[in-house]
Amino acid sequence: MSKKAGPVSFNKAFYVSKETHTPKWHVIDAEGKILGRLATEVVETLRGKDKAFYTPHADSGDYVVVINADKIKLTGNKMTDKVYLSYSGWMGGQKSRSPQDIIEKHPTALLERAVKGMLPNNRLSRQIIKKLKVYTGSKHPHIAQV
Repeated sequence: MSKKAGPVSFNKAFYVSKETHTPKWHVIDAEGKILGRLATEVVETLRGKDKAFYTPHADSGDYVVVINADKIKLTGNKMTDKVYLSYSGWMGGQKSRSPQDIIEKHPTALLERAVKGMLPNNRLSRQIIKKLKVYTGSKHPHIAQV
């Protein structure tokens, strides 16, 4: 019995690995953008969901540099009315802050917290969040990579 001559089998799935994926750098200007919509765009790029070869268990995303993080907008009265809670674990250790207070003290924390909340809670997300770089002004130290 002879074998059939034909095309090579393409039944193997392609998975991203460190050897096959070289991450790119993206710069996103946050000036005038809404927090949640910007965070979704950032997470999609960080995880690699905008690519055809997205693999959920591998880091297939790119680096993201966000500039002008202090000029982010929130819709409605959320800048003053929304409350972010944090708890230290001690009695009376619950603190509540508005986005306005957070931006005054640490302007990049609002976007970082929104992005971190959209990532899954696992080892991969801790690796992915390191690829997010957030800056308040329009200048950033990653010009050589971009």
